Amino acid sequence: MKVPAMISAELRRLTSSRMSILALVALVCVPILYGGLYLWANQDPYSKFPEVPVALVVNDRGAQSSSTDAAADPATETVNYGEDVAENLIEGNAFDWQRMSAEEGAQALHDGDVDFMVTIPADFSEALTSVASDDPRRARIELDTNDANNYLASSMGTQAVEKIRSSVAEMVGSEAAERLLTGLSDVRDSLITATDGATQLHDGASGAASGSSDLANGTAQLADGSAQLASGAAALASGAQQVSDGNRALADVADRAGAAAQQAADALPQVRSDISALLAEQGLAQDQIDQVLAKLDPLGAKVHDANGQVQTAVGKVDQLAAGAASVASGAAQLAGGAETLAGGAAAANTGAGQLRDGLAALRDGIGTLRDGLSSGVDQIPASTPDLRILQADTIADPVKVSSDKLASAEDYGAGLAPFFAALSAWIGIYALFLIVKPVSRRAVTALHSPLRITLAGWLTPAMLGGVQMLGLMGVLAIALGFTFNHPLGTLGVLVVASATFAAIILALNVWLGSVGQFLGLVLMVLQLVTAGGTFPWQTLPAPLAALHHVLPLGYVVDAMRQLMYGGDLARAGWDLAVLALWLVGALLLAAIGVTRMTHRRTLHDLQPSLIG
Repeated sequence: MKVPAMISAELRRLTSSRMSILALVALVCVPILYGGLYLWANQDPYSKFPEVPVALVVNDRGAQSSSTDAAADPATETVNYGEDVAENLIEGNAFDWQRMSAEEGAQALHDGDVDFMVTIPADFSEALTSVASDDPRRARIELDTNDANNYLASSMGTQAVEKIRSSVAEMVGSEAAERLLTGLSDVRDSLITATDGATQLHDGASGAASGSSDLANGTAQLADGSAQLASGAAALASGAQQVSDGNRALADVADRAGAAAQQAADALPQVRSDISALLAEQGLAQDQIDQVLAKLDPLGAKVHDANGQVQTAVGKVDQLAAGAASVASGAAQLAGGAETLAGGAAAANTGAGQLRDGLAALRDGIGTLRDGLSSGVDQIPASTPDLRILQADTIADPVKVSSDKLASAEDYGAGLAPFFAALSAWIGIYALFLIVKPVSRRAVTALHSPLRITLAGWLTPAMLGGVQMLGLMGVLAIALGFTFNHPLGTLGVLVVASATFAAIILALNVWLGSVGQFLGLVLMVLQLVTAGGTFPWQTLPAPLAALHHVLPLGYVVDAMRQLMYGGDLARAGWDLAVLALWLVGALLLAAIGVTRMTHRRTLHDLQPSLIG
């Protein structure tokens, strides 16, 4: 019996009655229903998020916040970030946000009326504005979930709260950055004013330093002149003292001469009287005495005149001596004053030098201050209100993610399609072997060619599997609207995969019978978890990750991704090569098993299988 005849005989058996036809059609539709319904249900779940009910509890009581407007009164601005967040959430329509009280939200979460609950506490705004106080603290957003309702809903809530946190952080960060930039702008303006003042102060200090230098030069000349004056005054005082001493000695002599002349003048009357008496004793007459006295009287008058002149001269000498003494005393005082002046001038010269040096240091210090202020102005860039808003937004959200996909799935369902289509191919073949006989026992009994028997046993489910994959491809492309970069290539991979799976299950059935059919189910479970259809295979435990590189389903998934999304065709070729190895290996193994059956029959071989 040839291969087409054996295939035809098996198909006639499968369609021999109405019930068998219904069974065949039902099993052919198994992968179409499984893959189609599952992918339909999960085609775009994110678009349904606005229908997911979420409790939103806003207890924020608001807070006072300083304004970013420099002209505004910072104490008069009241903010309520909790209400702002709630309005943005409701307007964003990411979920079906339902405003509730805390008690209502907790009850709704318990009853399953909402999938999770987000609470904005009473001190939310106060915490966000506390950054400007001496007690800064982080604001809280509370998330309550109930895994008894849905675990993925809890995960969705965690992601939603993280997005809320990120958006609030960006909003508050932008406001804080704008305040900071406004403050820096004010500081820059103040620095410019301070720089102008420092420039004027430096100019004044430079003038003062120049004047102090002239003052130091003048005080130096004054110190030299006063020193010379002191030396001259000292010499003058010494000479004046000598003159005073000489005049004093002359005055003493004059005083003695004056006293003698005064005594002589005072003695003339007595001398005249004594001469008159002596002449009288000598017996001269009175007229003779008078004549003698008359001769002597002019001499007395001259003595009186001379005494007057002497007394006058003595008086002048005494005045001269007194004047010389006064001059000597004044000269001494002048010498003392000049010495004091010289000392003061020297001290003034020293102070003027210190003043000059101090003003020069002050000038240099003010110059350094001016340069530092000018440098500070240069380091703070000039800005405008619009520019500060842009800068604040950039500071609050400094990183923009730019993504580029080498190959792209159009939605969530398309992302899962390769995995569930490949899994559907295995399930479809597995289901077919529930009614398809692995090998024709009549052909085995008749000792036909083992290779022909094997090909016939494989081609029957392989062709039916091809029909399954064609129907599944139609559902994916037409009913669900998935797009394929290489539709014929994708269909080819599905057909090759179905044929490979048919060869594997055939080999298991040939060698192990009903146990082999059960192992086909076990292999499906293993490939379900190792194919990397949802999470990356690198997340698997080491033993399962090793199976990923061995079992065929993972290669089917990878080949479909490359062809469906427009990926690397070379990778798809490698995946098909691995499937071809599995196909050829399974057929060889099945052929060996059929050969064993045709050459050595046992009672076990004649026992009917519990499956099929």
